[in-house]
Amino acid sequence: MKKKYIIASIISGAIVIGGLILLAIVSILFYNGIVKLDEKAAKAWAQVESQYQRRADLIPNLVATVKGYAEHESSTLQAVTEARNKATGITIDANNMTQEDLNRFQQAQDELGKSLGRLIAVSEAYPDLKANENFKDLQAQLEGTENRIAVARNDFAEAVQTYNSAIRTFPRNIVASIFGFEKKAYFQAAAGSEEAPKVEF
Repeated sequence: MKKKYIIASIISGAIVIGGLILLAIVSILFYNGIVKLDEKAAKAWAQVESQYQRRADLIPNLVATVKGYAEHESSTLQAVTEARNKATGITIDANNMTQEDLNRFQQAQDELGKSLGRLIAVSEAYPDLKANENFKDLQAQLEGTENRIAVARNDFAEAVQTYNSAIRTFPRNIVASIFGFEKKAYFQAAAGSEEAPKVEF
């Protein structure tokens, strides 16, 4: 009888230990999967920042070119420069991104986009500026950069959606909760964005 009790204890102990090992393996797999999705979202955010930085880097050359032809448009040029400085002064840590941080970043970038639109509109009054090869090249680069920004933002949204879905679905949500993984912020549609903007280069 004692022998049967010992064997039963060993078997039940082995089952418990086996269950704990299996639980640990599954938890590790879920944890590693969430970390990979988190890193993918961070990489996508880095691409967003990179494309916005590319736009910011084009602006001083564009402002200098416009200034050569339209010096009395100083308020427009100053507005673009100030908007650029504000936009490049906002940095966000991809690992601690809040919706408020992202909204602040987006607002600064939207203001920069609007001031750039006003700067491009200024060129309509200066035929020599519109014909300038440097200006045309900068416009083309700026237009290409705006397209890259849109692609990078879409990629970021997809990466964040995948990550957020992973940490909110069972049973990954348990592992996410234990290790402190939190939902990431999305870009919000700007007011009036339901209407397609008119961009004329």
